[in-house]
Amino acid sequence: MLSLQISSSLRDVVSEKRFQKDLTIESLKGKLEIITGGTASMMDLEVYNEQSKLICKLDNDSALLGSYPLEDNMRLHVINTDPSKVLGVFDDVSKVEKFELDQSEYEKKTDTVLAFKKRNKLGRFGDTDPEAQKKKEEEQQKEEEKANTITIGSRCLVTRSGVPARKGAVRFVGNTEFAAGWWIGVQYDEPFGKNDGSVSGKRYFECPPKYGAFVKPSCVETGDFPEDDFDDEM
Repeated sequence: MLSLQISSSLRDVVSEKRFQKDLTIESLKGKLEIITGGTASMMDLEVYNEQSKLICKLDNDSALLGSYPLEDNMRLHVINTDPSKVLGVFDDVSKVEKFELDQSEYEKKTDTVLAFKKRNKLGRFGDTDPEAQKKKEEEQQKEEEKANTITIGSRCLVTRSGVPARKGAVRFVGNTEFAAGWWIGVQYDEPFGKNDGSVSGKRYFECPPKYGAFVKPSCVETGDFPEDDFDDEM
């Protein structure tokens, strides 16, 4: 994961966002559409260090973000080349037509922030015990620290209580929509998984059916874990 400061020629606001290094520049521009309000096909991307010195331009749509010499806290500046869009056009909310939803109807929906908080016991739906909350935050911090040491493409060994250790390869590292916290997507060497890299219609990585699984970072050890040679064993 790479943490970048995002600035734009369309907005004066600077925000911090995290991106996976295996993201293509084309996919990155798609994500920046939501953040900046610009159009992906009409964006020029420049990266500056903390001293505002130009480091490079992200001008190859098929290249991976991690292939550029980027570091955490660098500033990714999005230059809009669409003449129909100007600075501040997205900041005047009085010009935006509002969509209103009755509170009772909103509470019935299952794809909202409120529903997510209820499912994962966050905010006012969570544990009010200060010690329990502190312990939960510490566990989340440890999860993130461990996740940041795991690289997509690495061979790994997954060890969970009551389940035999399984070898595989890391295919995803990050947060998901199906549960809070950090998750590692693994493609097992054998069909011991539960999915094909997607959960509830949301795809996180590609693999054959029954080969994919999502596990917590603490269950994953990366290293030299080559695939077993089943022919030799037979």
